[in-house]
Order: sequence, then structure tokens, then C-alpha cells
Amino acid sequence: MIDRLLGFVAPHHCCGCGKIGTLLCSNCEYDIISEPFETCVNCDRQLASAKGVCQRCRVAYDRAWCVGRRHDTLQHLIGHYKFTNAKAAHHNLARLLDKRLPQLPSTTVVVPVPTVSLHIRQRGYDHMLLMAKTLSKLRGISVSTDLERQTSTKQRDATRSVRIKQAKAAFICCRPLDPDITYLLIDDVVTTGATVNYAAAALKAAGATKVWMATISRQPLD
Repeated sequence: MIDRLLGFVAPHHCCGCGKIGTLLCSNCEYDIISEPFETCVNCDRQLASAKGVCQRCRVAYDRAWCVGRRHDTLQHLIGHYKFTNAKAAHHNLARLLDKRLPQLPSTTVVVPVPTVSLHIRQRGYDHMLLMAKTLSKLRGISVSTDLERQTSTKQRDATRSVRIKQAKAAFICCRPLDPDITYLLIDDVVTTGATVNYAAAALKAAGATKVWMATISRQPLD
């Protein structure tokens, strides 16, 4: 309700073209989706596999998809969602994931990468859980919050080695998982790939045998 009222008082502008009334207009959404992501989600090398990860990378998930690179329109949209409290962007981001993903098994369960509790308090919402719930409604599948974060460390501005060390200890699954179900792990940004890799490893340690991963964007570690 509050979001709808704010939409009348201070309407959003498209993060791509500036059109009033939405954070991402249909034309800019099409521009993002129509550009294929053709490199390895984990290492960004030229891709030679339909699984979304090159043969040189050893990751815990079995398949991967990425909407696009974190620049221009996509960068602005993610930035507004995470850092300027544009909560309504979860609809746009979930739609982008929905359009990038293929047909999924009907029993697929969406698993959001758990958000650091401090960030939830700062934003006033769990940005990944909101995306997961919206994607689940679009696809008619369920959501699981069984993956939990054990630490409160943040990875922004951290070096590659620090990110990997933090991610390795960050996640745990609080109950045994069904080995016959496909678990779709989702995140907003992949940089080193450590977060999604160890999150997927935690799912498999809990009994999952098929873990797929989808991310909104990939951003090289500068």
C-alpha cells in the first residue's frame, strides 16, 4: 500500500531511458533480455558449455544462468533496489530472471542467498527473499528459507581472498533436503562466485543432489 501511494506522490523513472512511471520500462527490459550472456558465470571466460559454467571451473551448482553484466540500466536498477530503498524493483528483477530462465521442473524450489541481517534492518526488507517470492509466483513453484547465514560479514569492497574465506564459513542448511527436488539458488550479483558456490555446497551438504543457480548480474572484481 505504501509503495503504491509513493508511486503517485513521487513516481519512479525508468533506470534505462528515464520514462516516468516505472523503474524498468518494457523497451529497456527487452534490451536487457535480448542480449545473451555468453561467458562463464563463475570466471567470465568464453563459454563452451550450455550449463552456464565453463569446463575449467569446479563449482557446487550444476547449471547456471545470468541475466546480464552489471552495467548501464541493470547496474542502476540493482543499485536503486539495494541502496536507495526502491523496494518496487523486486518485481522488475524477478521478471528479468523469469525471462532468462528455461522451463523448470514443477517441483523446483527457489532458494534465495540469505541476506546479512544488518542489511535487512537498514533497507527495511530482505531484498533477496522478496525477489524469490515474486519469482516463485511467476513460475508457480515454492520458496525455501532453509539456507541460513551463519555470519554477518559483508563482502562489498573486500578482496578476492577475503571474500572466499568469508563465504566458505557463511552458510548452513537448517534441515535435511529432498534429494529428488531441484533447488534453484538465486542471487543478485556474482563477483568472485564464492558466495553462490559455498551456498550451493551447503545445500548439497544437506542432501540436495541437483542445485541450479541463477543471478541477475555478473560484475568483475576491480
